[in-house]
Amino acid sequence: MTSGLGGLKVRVAARHDEAVDICSFELVRANGGPLPAFSAGSHIDVAVPGGLTRQYSLCNAPNESHRYQISVLRDPKSRGGSAGMHERVRIGDELTISKPKNNFPLAHEARHSLLLAGGIGVMPILCMAERLAATGASFDMRYCTRSRARTAFAERIAQARYAPRVQFHFDDGDHDQKLDLAALLARPEAGTHLYVCGPKGFMDAVLSTAREAGWTDEQLHYEFFAADAREMAGGERFEVEIASSGQVVVVGKDESVVAALAKAGIRIETSCEQGVCGTCLTRVLTGEPEHFDAYLTPDERAANDQFLPCCSRSKSARLVLDL
Repeated sequence: MTSGLGGLKVRVAARHDEAVDICSFELVRANGGPLPAFSAGSHIDVAVPGGLTRQYSLCNAPNESHRYQISVLRDPKSRGGSAGMHERVRIGDELTISKPKNNFPLAHEARHSLLLAGGIGVMPILCMAERLAATGASFDMRYCTRSRARTAFAERIAQARYAPRVQFHFDDGDHDQKLDLAALLARPEAGTHLYVCGPKGFMDAVLSTAREAGWTDEQLHYEFFAADAREMAGGERFEVEIASSGQVVVVGKDESVVAALAKAGIRIETSCEQGVCGTCLTRVLTGEPEHFDAYLTPDERAANDQFLPCCSRSKSARLVLDL
């Protein structure tokens, strides 16, 4: 399996503890030149020491070409990604990254933007706030964390010119400062777009509340950064057929489609391997996928004409793939 990294070499120019268990890394081009341009909401693939590839959103201002800034939450259930960044990456180290990719762009036609961040999900939201403030666009930002001690970039936000547009909400704070989602999202207005990133439970609550209040899918923008562990479980065996050759590959009960195809010599480019990034998105010609990703929208899932083979499976005995 491949990560699709572009082979861009960067050096760790700075590293800072931003909050409890959250560390930021400032990356500059190893040869001293400018970095590829990026837009608000972009992420990069990072080859983490130890052999894994992980996606991290850029959280610095998009007009900066001299650096990329990412932040990493140390996950106690880490499979090696966040632990590798926290324990093995030091100032002066060189890393290999991809060029920026954007699956979470701003809708520039919006009359107003509502930015909702939960925990480490503040990374792309912070980049969006920087961009919207720089262009003079109308927006408000809500930032929810477990506690003030776990609030990354609190001081940076407090010193920003857009600070009056940001409200903080702490789980351990007084009741009257906690986020009232129902009230906030009760009256969707035409031209207002909502952006949300954070833990899956937080995002599910935001999106379900918004949809119940009448927000349309066109107004809702989101990016998951981790899949639900229970959604990665196996199921019954099934077959996948390669449309271009007619080759049929059996996918075992506890095997991913990507892994089964790789054993048969068919490689699909992957990155996160959790159904989050969309790198392995594959067209389905025949059959009904069983979607376990966090990338496709509800409408895209319902169409059943594409799926994420790193994690999703099949409800039908066979899927014919456009490969």
